[in-house]
Amino acid sequence: MTNIAITRTTQPKPRPSDDSLTFGTVFTDHMFVMDYEDGKGWHDPRIVPYAPFSMDPAASVLHYAQAVFDGSKAYRGKDGTIRLFRPRKHAERLNISCERLCIPQLDVELVLESFDKLIEVDQAWVPSKPGTSLYLRPFVFASEAFLGVRPSKRYSYYLILSPVGPYYAEGMNPVKILATDEYVRAVPGGTGAAKTAANYAASLYGAEVAKKAGYTQVLWLDGVHHKYLDEVGTMNIMVQIGDEVITPPLNGSILAGVTRDSILTLMRDWGLRVSERQVSIDEVLAAAEAGTLKEMWGTGTAAVVSPVGELGYRGQKIVINGGKTGALTQKLYDAIVGIQYGETNDAHDWTKPVVLK
Repeated sequence: MTNIAITRTTQPKPRPSDDSLTFGTVFTDHMFVMDYEDGKGWHDPRIVPYAPFSMDPAASVLHYAQAVFDGSKAYRGKDGTIRLFRPRKHAERLNISCERLCIPQLDVELVLESFDKLIEVDQAWVPSKPGTSLYLRPFVFASEAFLGVRPSKRYSYYLILSPVGPYYAEGMNPVKILATDEYVRAVPGGTGAAKTAANYAASLYGAEVAKKAGYTQVLWLDGVHHKYLDEVGTMNIMVQIGDEVITPPLNGSILAGVTRDSILTLMRDWGLRVSERQVSIDEVLAAAEAGTLKEMWGTGTAAVVSPVGELGYRGQKIVINGGKTGALTQKLYDAIVGIQYGETNDAHDWTKPVVLK
């Protein structure tokens, strides 16, 4: 166990009701902080009251975007137990992102300890209503004050917590997505496989274009050929054509989603035909024309599974599964959520109970 200093707030905030929760707008009373500097390594892990922090105007992150983050959730089951879903996978992915951005590696065990300890301190903030959870946002950024393009010599690791409701206002209702071949999210060899702030900044404009056209999200096509499905918004994309479920391969431009991996595992457990291969927008359109396009959905930590009811592309509009949530999409959502809340058998030991004191 690491010696983590804890300074508790003297001014606890009012906690919102479970019924009022949205996504990412309310934060708990405390946060975990740790510092890094060359020659000293990661040091001084601590939990302190949640509060703004000061930053030098020349801080490297503000100029050269050396920042990464991750996101996972804690769920309070009907039995009162608080469970994390695949926390080690998330901690390991944070390190993969750090490596790509030349940020020093974190001790995975210490990251996991930061999850447990902060949840323990703010355990009263974990909501109980089905569909709600406590969102964990660990992030790392370059804090050295200098102007010059090189890796920083100082960094900060933070973990903040947020009680959340559904990510999309639609909930599990099908969303409308617009495929774009004009804007790209990432290219192989770039930073698309890392969860870095710059990727999300690059995605904003295309997403706004889709929203102005009446769509919930943008379906990104690949950055080289502008024809292969890449990601949908901030989620991995899956499509069922005939008896085959297809999702794009992890080719360096796509984030290795933890929910993506979990869903692929479940479908293979169920004996479904699953392919990780390139699928073009033309193949999807042809399948819709032939009547073999059955379902399409996005996967991610925030929304878990998000069914797609309508796909737009170059003036065409395709309604998928009558605009309704498909049977497989619903089954996958129910299976993942059931495991997360401890209501169904966790055959792969994906959940980890948080030990509270």
